[in-house]
Amino acid sequence: MPNSCQSIDTARVQARLDNLCKPPGSLGQLEAVAQRLCLIQQTLAPQTRPRQVTVFAADHGVTAEGVTAWPSAVTAAVVRVMQTGRTASGVFAQSLGCDYEVVDVGLLRPLPPCGDTYIDAAERRGSGNLLHEAALDVADFDHAWQVGVQRAAMACEAGKRLLIGGEMGIGNTTSASCLIGLFCKCDRNLLVGRGAGIDDEQLERKRAVVDAAIRRTETLKLSDAKRIACQVGGLEIVALAGFFAEGAKRGATVLVDGLIATSAALVADAIVPETSKSMIAGHRSTEPGHVVALAKLGLTPVLDLQMRLGEATGALAALPMLDLAAAMIRDMGTLDELAW
Repeated sequence: MPNSCQSIDTARVQARLDNLCKPPGSLGQLEAVAQRLCLIQQTLAPQTRPRQVTVFAADHGVTAEGVTAWPSAVTAAVVRVMQTGRTASGVFAQSLGCDYEVVDVGLLRPLPPCGDTYIDAAERRGSGNLLHEAALDVADFDHAWQVGVQRAAMACEAGKRLLIGGEMGIGNTTSASCLIGLFCKCDRNLLVGRGAGIDDEQLERKRAVVDAAIRRTETLKLSDAKRIACQVGGLEIVALAGFFAEGAKRGATVLVDGLIATSAALVADAIVPETSKSMIAGHRSTEPGHVVALAKLGLTPVLDLQMRLGEATGALAALPMLDLAAAMIRDMGTLDELAW
């Protein structure tokens, strides 16, 4: 909420930054992060706690095309470890004081219940093969979107000020690359990376699949984002998009992770315009399509640590920078307080 009846604009935030007890601009990009937080939250005393990490998991039919280094069974195997909090995202979240949950929106096979932080919300078990058919139908999209909306709504109603969305799904960099290609209309050679570690032969196959899927669907209008997402998206990507859109609607700060999360951000921003105004990009992935998507959204990443894991890890790595930026603009003394 605003801290006065005046709206918080760039000039007002900059005036606060320049009056802090330091040389103007001396805290570099932390000042840009602080400004973004203030503008999103409409206050000069931004908060980054309490915070929520929600990881959505689903499988992808396109793995049948040999575009990944790992079989689809690995998705469920990783989610089992997520249930224990011992994946990178779980360990990072615990270290940084984040509540953490994992939501199944489309694993090929359901997992047994495991505590309060694992939610089985799947209706469809895996997406279709986007090379040959629509990955999702409209009902699949609507359900996954609503799962994301519900998780964000619950987090915000519980008082969370900052939302971080992650994903797990073997094959989802292929889906994300297709989404970015369709939304950004860029050179397809700029889109496709090695994902979880594919070799040269698999990389060429992945490029061919992405190119063919985009050619199959490129007549769709950008205004029909839902159909685009149905054609080449994934259940966890759509759930993430709903999570981002609802979080932004409720006034939360949305911290975005890497390639897959940013493709979801494109979907969210296309369906609910100006959702991106509530977003901060946590990092720049090594995946080549990520920088294209960030540019489309007008987001500057906080970090570039050569990361490409996903699961919200890059966003979590940036979280201490947000904490420092918020503390700086909220709590530092001002030049007016100096005893000359």
